[in-house]
Amino acid sequence: MRAFQCSPEKAVEYLAMDEGLGVIHAEEMLTASTTQPWKPWRCLRWMVKECVQRTQAAVSSVLGLHWLCYVALGVVTALVSFAMNLTVAKLLRAHNWLYSQLEGHAVLQFLCWTLYPASLCALSTSFSHSICPHSAGSGVPEVRCMLAGVELPDYLSISHLFAKLVGLTCALAAGSTVFLGKVGPFVHLSTMLGAYLHRLCASAAGKEEQKPKQEMLVVSAAVGVASCFGAPISGVLFSVEVMGTHYAVRDYYPSLLAAACGALTFRLLSVLSREQETVQALFKTTYSTSLPFHPVEILAFAALGLLCGALSCVYLFCHRWILQFVRTNRILAKIIATEKALYSGGVVFLLACATFPLSAGHFMAAKLSMSQLLSSLLEETQWYRLSQNASVPQGAEDLLWQAWSPSGTTIFITLGVFLFMKLWMLVLACTLPIPAGYFMPVFIYGAAVGRLLGEGLTHVSANGTSSRGTAPAINPGGYALAGAAAFSGAVTHSLSPALLALELTGQHTHAVPVLLATLLANALARSRHRPSFYDAIAIVKKLPHPLSLVRTCPKLLSVRLGQVIQAPTTVLEKQSGVTHIQQLLNSSPESVFPVVDSQESRVLLGSVSRLQLEAFLQAHRDGGLAKKLVDQWSFQPVKIQLSAEATFKQAYSVLTAVRKQCLFVTERGRLVGVITWSEIKRIMEEFTKATTPHHQTAERMKCNHIPTS
Repeated sequence: MRAFQCSPEKAVEYLAMDEGLGVIHAEEMLTASTTQPWKPWRCLRWMVKECVQRTQAAVSSVLGLHWLCYVALGVVTALVSFAMNLTVAKLLRAHNWLYSQLEGHAVLQFLCWTLYPASLCALSTSFSHSICPHSAGSGVPEVRCMLAGVELPDYLSISHLFAKLVGLTCALAAGSTVFLGKVGPFVHLSTMLGAYLHRLCASAAGKEEQKPKQEMLVVSAAVGVASCFGAPISGVLFSVEVMGTHYAVRDYYPSLLAAACGALTFRLLSVLSREQETVQALFKTTYSTSLPFHPVEILAFAALGLLCGALSCVYLFCHRWILQFVRTNRILAKIIATEKALYSGGVVFLLACATFPLSAGHFMAAKLSMSQLLSSLLEETQWYRLSQNASVPQGAEDLLWQAWSPSGTTIFITLGVFLFMKLWMLVLACTLPIPAGYFMPVFIYGAAVGRLLGEGLTHVSANGTSSRGTAPAINPGGYALAGAAAFSGAVTHSLSPALLALELTGQHTHAVPVLLATLLANALARSRHRPSFYDAIAIVKKLPHPLSLVRTCPKLLSVRLGQVIQAPTTVLEKQSGVTHIQQLLNSSPESVFPVVDSQESRVLLGSVSRLQLEAFLQAHRDGGLAKKLVDQWSFQPVKIQLSAEATFKQAYSVLTAVRKQCLFVTERGRLVGVITWSEIKRIMEEFTKATTPHHQTAERMKCNHIPTS
């Protein structure tokens, strides 16, 4: 055993450790004592570390560390979702209490109703943008780009997670006045949590991975929806439909496992907090199972689907117009760029004025929260019949529907005012620079459309009640359920809202009409290549997501790479020396460089990474200027090449499927271009400019003076 120098007290301690831990461990700690400062409880900490390592090895051998990461992701995301719901509920309760205490003072009630949400949204904007400027919006379009393979590290940082969490809580605490939800931002939050847990698992396994795997991002997208509603299956379907461009079947089981853990944890927390008696659907309904609907009502559900599809086209058109107007109007663009908090506070103040209960809010159930709005719209009872019955008891269960039937007003007027007001209010709220979601508002809006149709059919029908007079033959809540799924599905161009509606209510008797209405609404909304809600945001933000641009520019699919690709400027010759390589690294941020035979022939030989070039420079920094690249390195072969005749869609599909950051375009072995995500973004921007009406008119006038061949 080697000799070490240490104090006599430590020597006695380490010799005593020889009997318990062995000579090798004692020698290791003696060696550490010569280089590291003394720390207390060294023996105990060593034993705890040994136990943790053995436990980790045992668990990893049985389940695998990545499976534990999926389970932890579901549990942690559900805890965050439930904690956010509790915080928002307390803030809303405080607002309602303060408003009720000011009864009899109309001016003070007005100030309480307007300034409270305006202050919260201004705080949400200022706090989130001071921490992370990219935290506004839902984050779903950016997550879609990351799932396609685009690297956006700023959208997965811990600071972004904290900013979005606090900002979203303040935005939701503004209540139904702003009429915003949490699904989109929570999908983004779940993705950031998944990226962080992936780094923790990689660190525990002794690896260093800076960016998360694609599988973890896909799983996180499913967990985000499942933890919001306790609906695991629709969460997985949402990640397949909306988020993923190319869905790998191997991601299905991890997604379902994590989503199930998140949904189960979310529902168990509701039971532990005494919000629910047992594990059940979030908006449990008890529709009749003996006769849920008449066969002839299928036609009414089909008409409801077409109506929701038409309304979604109107809403999406207004949404695209307002986004373009805000970005092109100089005054608004300057205000949003410099005074975001002022803009948010002013817009929310305007929305709060429109929903003040002592004015227009009296005719649109303004006092109900988002969850109360949906619960009341899904009720099975016929509101019109109850409003005409003077002997109806004023119980606690009747308070929700009574908000839709104020004195002197019918429910048809209230629902009509609600639909008209909330349409432009939701469009205006989409311009707010705050972390907020838009799925739940359109879900509630569709439920109101279905409720209006159902109540109208109940009023018109001569068989408003069954022959026994015990149960209604027409269920307005069923139409509200179908309308919610149809309108939200048409806005997002997906079918997962149909399954979400069934999981939210636990009502499977209306599966066929809900699916029929959603299909018809989607067919109408997708006609003529109309972009979805998330596609419109991606187009306005100029994100590299071609499938969004295809909705408005179908010709982009058939554009050949040879027509739009640019000749590469960052190219290495095989005879390149140290000086040329140093200049190339200083002038280009690329991570992979193509290697050609010569600049004249441009014959592609392979590729070399930035790390290899930096190692080459480090090895020949002293007196190695004559060394050539071909003398030291064997180039990496290019396994996948694109032809110049390939279309833009084919290039994007290959780039997404292989999860690469760049692909080389060749023609008969010669390098003609490099396809990267930045190059895809450039092609999309140029193609968009070339297809605008102003540009087409200019080109047409120019071509009038030039003869065509």
